[in-house]
Amino acid sequence: MLEGGGQILRLSTALAALMGEPIRIVRVRGKRRPPGLRRQHMTALKVLAALCNGRVEGLRLGSTEVFFEPGDIGGGSYRFDVGTAGSVSLILQAAMPVMVFASSPVKLRLRGGTNNPMAPPVDYLERVLLEDLRLMGVEARLRVYRRGFYPRGGGEVEVQTQPSLRLKPLMLQKLGRILEVRGLVYSCRLPSHIADRMASSASERLRRAGLDPVFEREVLQPGNPKCSLDPGCGIVLSVKHSHGFFGVDNLGVKGKRAELVGSEAAEQLIKLVEGGYPVDRHLCDQLIVWMALADGVSRIKTIELTLHALTCIELTKTILKAEFKVEGDLGKPAVIECRGIGYKK
Repeated sequence: MLEGGGQILRLSTALAALMGEPIRIVRVRGKRRPPGLRRQHMTALKVLAALCNGRVEGLRLGSTEVFFEPGDIGGGSYRFDVGTAGSVSLILQAAMPVMVFASSPVKLRLRGGTNNPMAPPVDYLERVLLEDLRLMGVEARLRVYRRGFYPRGGGEVEVQTQPSLRLKPLMLQKLGRILEVRGLVYSCRLPSHIADRMASSASERLRRAGLDPVFEREVLQPGNPKCSLDPGCGIVLSVKHSHGFFGVDNLGVKGKRAELVGSEAAEQLIKLVEGGYPVDRHLCDQLIVWMALADGVSRIKTIELTLHALTCIELTKTILKAEFKVEGDLGKPAVIECRGIGYKK
């Protein structure tokens, strides 16, 4: 495939669980140093195996070959701990397509990193991805019990899903009329002015572009059960338009001014709005598997075709036999069309 990280492992095992077919994955994370499974990948495999009553061979740190044999997808309540600051969002991306096709409701509680530099924050999933999936008929709720930042993680998130019969196709090829612009700034174990400065700089830039954002501020200190073990902060911006939702995020970094964190996020959002793009670069790769499972033709227009998205397309074409048509080049705007397989259990 195209992208050599944990994405192939997570997505291919999730698709195997849905299809009820065993799969062997070799050279796991072969392009990474060090290669092989890390704790977050092992947790993803454990979650998927639990959801489909399957079994996994090669489930150990550093393993470069995995055999996954799925069983029947069932409902229930599950709890897993990554044990590090590994992203719970990436695990949820793999687990949710399996969860919604369970025979009964599923409740999944994960402990790990909720806001990571190399993954979408859980707030993005809640405010953007789940909102678009709701348009396809997915019933899912996400709740953050505690935030988790690098290095210790320790965040807790719970997702509950209801069984879906079939998914409706998704049409996000045009940016509709903007109905709402929302912002969330969050901080843990940091002075409150940091969140205020992120919000002020983002709001100022958005208003200059003709947008009218409504901001929420979440400033947490020790003693609040939602407060993380380690300090951290960030911003999530989302847009609701007449056809769907999209958004951007930016994580604070030590030594980086809060004003810059906020203004960078605002600039990203403005590019999407002014360019007429209804799908941001991260939403694109997250929607691919859902488009492939849907009953009918989905079409999306994204600001950037990423390697992650192309990898998702190749995997779903190979395992699900979904049909894709891509107009656009890597790193450029693109229109992606998919004739889904109309998956049902």
